[in-house]
Amino acid sequence: MDRNIRTVDDVLKLLDGLFAPGADRWTADAGDWWDGFYADRSKPVPFFVAKPDASLASYVERGLVQPGRALELGCGPGRNALHLAALGFAVDAVDVSPAALAWARERARAAGAEVRFHLGDAFALDPAVLDGPYDLVYDSGCFHHLPPHRRVSYLALLERALAPGGHFGLTCFAAGGMGSELPDADLYGGSGLQGGLAYTAESLRWIFSDLTEVELCRMRDEPPESAYFGEPFLWTGLFRKDAAAEAPAP
Repeated sequence: MDRNIRTVDDVLKLLDGLFAPGADRWTADAGDWWDGFYADRSKPVPFFVAKPDASLASYVERGLVQPGRALELGCGPGRNALHLAALGFAVDAVDVSPAALAWARERARAAGAEVRFHLGDAFALDPAVLDGPYDLVYDSGCFHHLPPHRRVSYLALLERALAPGGHFGLTCFAAGGMGSELPDADLYGGSGLQGGLAYTAESLRWIFSDLTEVELCRMRDEPPESAYFGEPFLWTGLFRKDAAAEAPAP
């Protein structure tokens, strides 16, 4: 008889186990699945292109985000991490797939870019490895592969990783564009996350309500000749962690 639930982390791991092992896309154990996904680099996968998100480039061009320390979650082949490094950011980038990171490192060497790539689950990596705080935490396509209960882990990571005044940038599936629109509760006990979860603007605003919204809009469609990546089935959002108000002087 097991009575082994004592902490929030114990509960999260229990909920992880309600999904079939083959459905895992979010822990370090998912590395093999993602390695298979990245094995054929010639596949017509939109985000295999060596182009940064148009929204990310725009944040910097418009002065909404200034160069500083950056952390990319689920960096894949490194297209956004390399762009940030080229703009003068000091970049840490994390992914669970050795194949994705091998591709990212090849691109970094070819570009002469310096990025610290880390293999592993960002929720489980030693905080000494991801030694924030960061001025920017960026996620293009990781968040929508998390089961609902792992939003708790995600928000905790943002809380400890983001510097006061720092920004969080997100690109994820938009409801009506791509991704599963099943209610959270209906996902448990099933086979998986239906390829990723779709979000409405209202749901994203509620989930990230501890941060200040800078902007939230659909990603614009970028033509093949564009220097940037853009697909209209995605949301792009920028949020800010406000500095804590100083206590009044006695």
